Amino acid sequence: MTGDVFDPEQLSRCISCGFCLPACPTYAMTGDEASSPRGRITLMRALQDGTLPPDDDTLAEQSSFCLGCRACEPVCPAGVEYGSLLEQWRVHQWRGWRRPLVARALMLFVEQRWLLRLSGLVRRAARGRPATARRAMPGPAGPAPSAPRTAPAAVPAAAQDPADTPGAQLMLGCVERGLYPAVSRAAHALAPELAVPTTQGCCGALHAHNGDLAGGERLAERLGADLPGTIVTTSGGCAAHLASVLGRDRVRELSTWLADRPAGAELRVGGRRARVTLQDSCHLRNGLGVFAEPRTLLRQVADYVELPSAAACCGAAGTYSLLRPKDSRRILDAKLDEIEAAGVDLVVAVNPGCLRQLRTGLRRRRSAVRAVHLAELLARIESP
Repeated sequence: MTGDVFDPEQLSRCISCGFCLPACPTYAMTGDEASSPRGRITLMRALQDGTLPPDDDTLAEQSSFCLGCRACEPVCPAGVEYGSLLEQWRVHQWRGWRRPLVARALMLFVEQRWLLRLSGLVRRAARGRPATARRAMPGPAGPAPSAPRTAPAAVPAAAQDPADTPGAQLMLGCVERGLYPAVSRAAHALAPELAVPTTQGCCGALHAHNGDLAGGERLAERLGADLPGTIVTTSGGCAAHLASVLGRDRVRELSTWLADRPAGAELRVGGRRARVTLQDSCHLRNGLGVFAEPRTLLRQVADYVELPSAAACCGAAGTYSLLRPKDSRRILDAKLDEIEAAGVDLVVAVNPGCLRQLRTGLRRRRSAVRAVHLAELLARIESP
C-alpha cells in the first residue's frame, strides 16, 4: 500500500459523476475513460491503496498525457482540486531521474538567477524604477485575501488607493525574458508606475508542474520576498501558481491591473476596425477565474470575436508541447482551424507559452493571422 502520495481529503472529493468528461481535451481526443479526470482519479486511488504498483505503465502514461489545464475544476460540483492532485501525482511519478530530461534541463536553467538576469539584459526586457507621472492611473485593487488553492472567483474591479501603487512590481517571466522581451517592455509602458527589479528569479510554476512541488513553493516564496507588495504578471500560468502559494491578495495578472483604465485609440487594419480574438490561459481562467477582463479591454479597441474553444487548451500547457509534441500539435491544429475560420486579424494571448504555441502553429501554416500578447497590442495602440 503506497498511502502517502495524495492528500486523502482531496482524493476523496471525487464522486465520479462524469461532469468533467466533456471538459477534458484528452478525453475528447481519445474517448478513453482512463484519459479523463474521473479516470485518472481512479488511477490515483489505485496507486494510493496499492491496487496498482508504482511502476505501472498506465500510471506513467496518464500522468504525462494529462495537459494539466484544469478545465475540469470549474465544472466539478464536488470542488475537486484536480490541478493539485496532478502535481502530487507527478511528484511521485517523476522522482529523480524519472523526470523527463527536457523538464530537468529547463528547471535547472530557471534556478540560475544570474542567467535569467543576463538573458533579460541581452534581450532588453523591461527594467526601471516606478514612474510618478501616472500615479493618478493606478490599477484596480485585488480580491480579498484567501487561502491558497481556493475555488476560482472573478477579480473585482475597484479603484486602488494611489498611495499603494509604488508597492506594486512587474514580474519578469523566465520564458518571456528570453523569448518575448517586448512583452515586459509593453507592460511597463502601459503601467510605468510598476517597479521592475531585474534581479528577480523564477516563480516556481515550472517546478510545481513537473514533479517538484516543494521546489515550486520555495521559488514562489523567494520571489514573493524579492517582490514585496503586489506582484503584477503578464503570464497567466505564473499568476495562478503564485496565487496558490502567496495568496490571491498578492498577485495580479496584467489585464486585471489595467481593467479600469481609459481605452486607447481603436486598432485599425486596412482602414477598418480590426477583428481580434482571445485564447484564454488555462490556469488563469480555470485556476483564478479571470477571463472577462482581457475581453473587456479588447472590445474597447477592436471588434472582438469569441472562439467556440477559447476556454479550451491550445496544447502548450507549460512543457507539454516539448514533452509530447505530437499530442500538443493535434490539439493545436483544431484550434488553428477555428482561428482561421473566424476571419480575424489577430489572436491575442495572455500567457507566453500560449503565445509561443500559437505563433509556431500559425507560422507553420503560413497563415495571415498573427498572434500577439495582450500587452503588446494595447501598448502599440497607446504609442504616439
